[in-house]
Amino acid sequence: MVAQSIHDSSKGGAFSALDYVLYALTVGSWSVSWYALSLQPGVVANEVSLFYRFVIASAVMLVWTLVARQSLLFSVRQHAVFVAMGIFIFSTNFLLFYYGSTYVVSGLLSVIFSLASLTNIFLAALIFQERPSARIVAAAFVGACGIALLFWPEVSGQELAGNVVTGLILCTCGTLCFSMGSLLSSRLQAGDKKVPLVAATTWGMIYGAVWCAFLAIVQGKPFNWDPRPEYAYSLIFLALVSTVIAFAAYLTLVKRIGAGRAGYATVVFPIFALLVSTFVEDYQWTLAAVLGLVLVIAGNVTVMRGR
Repeated sequence: MVAQSIHDSSKGGAFSALDYVLYALTVGSWSVSWYALSLQPGVVANEVSLFYRFVIASAVMLVWTLVARQSLLFSVRQHAVFVAMGIFIFSTNFLLFYYGSTYVVSGLLSVIFSLASLTNIFLAALIFQERPSARIVAAAFVGACGIALLFWPEVSGQELAGNVVTGLILCTCGTLCFSMGSLLSSRLQAGDKKVPLVAATTWGMIYGAVWCAFLAIVQGKPFNWDPRPEYAYSLIFLALVSTVIAFAAYLTLVKRIGAGRAGYATVVFPIFALLVSTFVEDYQWTLAAVLGLVLVIAGNVTVMRGR
């Protein structure tokens, strides 16, 4: 899932039936993926689960790349970026969310991740001196207020408040990792048009799997298996549906309607992810939570509308 520039020009025109199907597939896959992610921690170390996930996903992506007849031969400099993508996007990002999922309900994980549109801009300002506009700063403030309201019912008046804060910090760091990898990827795409996105993502997933295996080996964690059926089902769903199929649907959507309009999927899926949490994790809605979600969406929409 390599982020597209939110300032890319969007293609106008009404949606076709296929566009609606692609949108539904993208939003649906990402909405359910957060609950599937919460089923992974347990018997198998998170690093090992992610290794399994990206071995499966990268194998499918490799077949996709070969069928599309995209070259897999790149320079050392380009591979250095692929390694960074693997470490930031296709391993550490997810690893922090896996650990965070033990403290926070899955729907709230998706809300934190949806702020990547904001963290992308502020990391670009920090690293590349791309100064954000006053509008973007205001959007970030609104989004931060929304997160505070969403998590306030989870934190206030509970004995496990410290654990919830820990989960929030872990997931925020995971979002920052995703944004860092996305910025590196976008710089590579902008600087060298010869790098196909599918091939670049394939290499990123391969390096991500290698990095997860390295982390597991260094920490002495066994490459075991969880016998629970839900572990296998969620692993297959995360590898094939949330990673490969959703990625394919999103890329096709970007090509058909433009990155700007397709990017609104990241605004919509947290709503459905929280609805999933309501039914399967007994997430309790409060007035503060509703207002918080509205503010997060408002902040994201402000960014997505671009300049």
